[in-house]
Amino acid sequence: MKQILIVDDEQTIREVVALYLKRDGFEVNHATTGPEAITAVTARPPDLIILDVMLPGFDGFEVLRRIRNDLRSDVPVIMLTARGQEIERILGLEAGADDYVTKPFSPQEVVARAKAILRRMGKAEEETAVDKPIVLTDLEVDPKYHRVVVRGDEIKLTATEFNLLLFLVNHPGQVFSRDQLLEKVWGFNEYVDPSTVTVHMRRLREKLEVDPGNPHWLQTIWGVGYKFVVNDKG
Repeated sequence: MKQILIVDDEQTIREVVALYLKRDGFEVNHATTGPEAITAVTARPPDLIILDVMLPGFDGFEVLRRIRNDLRSDVPVIMLTARGQEIERILGLEAGADDYVTKPFSPQEVVARAKAILRRMGKAEEETAVDKPIVLTDLEVDPKYHRVVVRGDEIKLTATEFNLLLFLVNHPGQVFSRDQLLEKVWGFNEYVDPSTVTVHMRRLREKLEVDPGNPHWLQTIWGVGYKFVVNDKG
């Protein structure tokens, strides 16, 4: 049974989302403050976190930063952001969130997003369980151990960043639109802002490329989408 941690100080939201998640067979735990969230993740790492931005103690951005940087966890995170606050969505994605949902939202939508992410993670684990490392010039991607080495240094990616990179590496030279990548990597593309892909691609470039502004591997085809290029300049 997959465990989901809901972090929100609004009791009604926690209870309603938990009700729908439990109906779909998930185990649900709760936290109401930033410190409680970190304690919960440390004590029992969940399979997915639904994280509100506005929290007592410290906010969701700080929770996410600590999860990614201090705990070194790649657990998928769906952030809950305020309607109309685009900066919150961008900051959440930049901090390492896998997806976001704007308030007010439909509980069914949150559950659908959670199921899609977990389904994709499970599928990726099955597909890569016996895969051998992909070794290119200055880049090694090891699907089995979820490991990426760039110019001799291991780098840390979130689960979604890794799956995005692995998908592109497995399809060198092919161009994919943002909608196609949402479908292939996130598992859905309805009601999702394509900027989610843009931000994740930018984060990958910052972690992989010598010059993120002039990438060798992760290239943009303007007006079309993105592709992974195999070359000797990485």
